[in-house]
Amino acid sequence: MKYRRAPPRADGPGRNRYADLLRVCAIAGVVYGHWLLTDITWSAGRLSGRDALQYVSWGRWLTLLFQVMPVFFLVGGYANAVSWTAHHARGQSWTVWVRSRALGLLWPTTVYVAVAVLVAAGASIAGADPAELAEAGWFTALHLWFLPVYLLLITLTPVMLAAHQRWGWAVPAVMALGAAGVDVAVVGLHLRFIGYANYLLVWGSIHQWGFAWQDGSLTRPGWRPWVLAAAGAALFAGLVAWGPFPVDMIGAGERVGNTTPPSVALLAFAAAQTGLLLAAAPAATGLLARPRWWRTVSHLNTRVMTVYLWHMAPVIIVAVTVYPTGVVTQPAVGSALWWALRPAWFAVLTAILMALTAVVMWAEQPLRLLPSGVGPQGPWSPAILTVGLAAAMVGLARLAIAGLAPAGSVPILLLAAYMTGLLLILLSGHPFPPQRPPVSSSPSHAQRISRHKPTPRRIPGPPGNRGPRPPSTRTSPP
Repeated sequence: MKYRRAPPRADGPGRNRYADLLRVCAIAGVVYGHWLLTDITWSAGRLSGRDALQYVSWGRWLTLLFQVMPVFFLVGGYANAVSWTAHHARGQSWTVWVRSRALGLLWPTTVYVAVAVLVAAGASIAGADPAELAEAGWFTALHLWFLPVYLLLITLTPVMLAAHQRWGWAVPAVMALGAAGVDVAVVGLHLRFIGYANYLLVWGSIHQWGFAWQDGSLTRPGWRPWVLAAAGAALFAGLVAWGPFPVDMIGAGERVGNTTPPSVALLAFAAAQTGLLLAAAPAATGLLARPRWWRTVSHLNTRVMTVYLWHMAPVIIVAVTVYPTGVVTQPAVGSALWWALRPAWFAVLTAILMALTAVVMWAEQPLRLLPSGVGPQGPWSPAILTVGLAAAMVGLARLAIAGLAPAGSVPILLLAAYMTGLLLILLSGHPFPPQRPPVSSSPSHAQRISRHKPTPRRIPGPPGNRGPRPPSTRTSPP
């Protein structure tokens, strides 16, 4: 038969294929959104960049299509709930689980940062202009902001999942109210430093929705996603029409931004987006039952992290190798020629990214042999892991803000903070398998009796009417 193939390796009992599809679609939105809305230019021997939204006023409405980061946090909440529940049931500790999840993100991130820093150092030695180098370093680091926020949510997952299981929707509701209070302080009182709390409150609220998706409280009955979408859309429309928030869901905006820090308007938009996506789940799940569709999604899903980390590299490659020759024209942003060249621009960058992704994933294969922890496991392990996570998160956050080559030089202190954190995470202990009670070799008295008990005779019911099977409790960590 045509489809007589083994299922994808990523498949398994309890796996949500639709969550994988959302992750793949979200990374596509990030990639093409950045490629469209960030215009790289070469002028007078210098590399620079422009925000296309500053030149295409109606383009701000396009951000409603390209703002897909809420999808990452929604799927992340779902995946973390499944993974932690399964590992905790097997007796795995918080330290072992968090370290494994963190290193799964940090190893490929370390490869990306190391290569980018080495390239920047080589360019500096070769005499590259410091301002141009700083600009390129900023472009290739701006997307790293996602990692420290997501690492924080991984760290808090066991506590926040327990809170969800006890208080349910009250948890994200309180977080949303807190986010609104932070916006009042930032916008009304100009206390901008308080805005950093919304990175946890806004993205954390969406992460909690992933818990509700995982246990069914968000999707059963089927009208709940529609209610979430309607409530989110109404609130978003009100905040944009009568509030201080712009419709721009990616840029800084004219009055106040929605992303740096994330605002309650972004949270309302995420609610509408989440509701619509979950309402579409039954139809999409039916398509993913087809082996060909699922093989494609599974294949792309294994490349999501690599694509996310490296997707701005093709832009820099094209800019520094092709633009100086003058072969490729650089029309005015938003002009008819600029829009006409976007498909060709996407095609060239996609081809480069596909080749780059294949090379990077091949080079990263030895990372699979690295241990998920070294050293003795003891009562000190959680403290070492916590300090390491904090150092790594601070290092990544600062690199995302300053870039990988601030002022044209290598950020030694930031890299030292990040590498120190990575080392501490690795040294927080070797993940020994959980202890299980020994099994007695001799049968107990009850077991001996049960061997001689007669098996009750089963009276079959009518064919095809044996009642529903009990729901499966088996899960497969993503």
